Amino acid sequence: MQEERILKVLPGAVRRLIGKENLKFSQLQEIRLRTGQPLILQYQGEEKMVERARGTPYIVTPEDIRETMDYVSGYSLYAYEEEMRQGFITIEGGHRVGMTGQTILEERRVKNLKYISSINIRVSHEIVGCADEVFPYITYNRMLAHTLILSPPGRGKTTLLRDIVRQVSNGNAWVKGMTVGVVDERSEIGGSYLGAAQNHLGIRTDILDGCPKAEGMIMLIRSMGPQIIAVDEIGTAEDVHAIEYAMHCGCKLIATIHGTSVEELKRKPSIGQMLEEKRFERYIVLGGQRRMGRIEGIYDESGKLLFRSGEER
Repeated sequence: MQEERILKVLPGAVRRLIGKENLKFSQLQEIRLRTGQPLILQYQGEEKMVERARGTPYIVTPEDIRETMDYVSGYSLYAYEEEMRQGFITIEGGHRVGMTGQTILEERRVKNLKYISSINIRVSHEIVGCADEVFPYITYNRMLAHTLILSPPGRGKTTLLRDIVRQVSNGNAWVKGMTVGVVDERSEIGGSYLGAAQNHLGIRTDILDGCPKAEGMIMLIRSMGPQIIAVDEIGTAEDVHAIEYAMHCGCKLIATIHGTSVEELKRKPSIGQMLEEKRFERYIVLGGQRRMGRIEGIYDESGKLLFRSGEER
């Protein structure tokens, strides 16, 4: 199913070439199309150049870019103006299609993109059970600790977050089933399509899809009374204020952020203050250049190492 969702937005020539590669789509992270440049995949943690003939790379054409954008937008880019303003469109299954080109400005703010020249399809993966290993270290008294997952881009933050949400919602040996509110700003956690989540997020999960994180957290607290709130890729001052509000309201937070270490995050103004105040009780650091989801370590609020794993997730 996931393979079909990816292939159907690719131009015919690219689709045929990728089909000949006999790829394991569970190991495919990115498909990059750049006008006039080779077609490149991020596969099994490494770069792979697709060839049209032995020793000859396939060169992406302007027609490939136009055809891809037609499929991604359903032949109506105008309907996706808000998404394109942010530089990406999320398609069915939670796969993010990033793009660059010439910006259209309105009052010095990006309104849209035109003359698209590059496309990056980031493949979303659902790995049920990938969070099993972390639960003994992020729970206590059958409750979830405030948890922040950090890693560089493409190392499995969202995949791990998704499975934590699913297990907390359903309940497991370490935590009782709890009501979870997910603010899915980029539709990557639930992979919602026409309002329905395509990924498994548990029986007690409510999803606010396509909503800005800060606004969405407050909306969920007021309307759904969640015990847990989950958000992906925090970073702005508004996000921090909403997280603090949610914590004061008694909600437990599970969130992700770009970074390589807790010490690095402490140097970021808004995030750093929250970390210095020990608002989060657990930090899961993912890393590894060739093994997506490898746990560099799980730390408590004081920076004490609780767990380290070299296993691939």
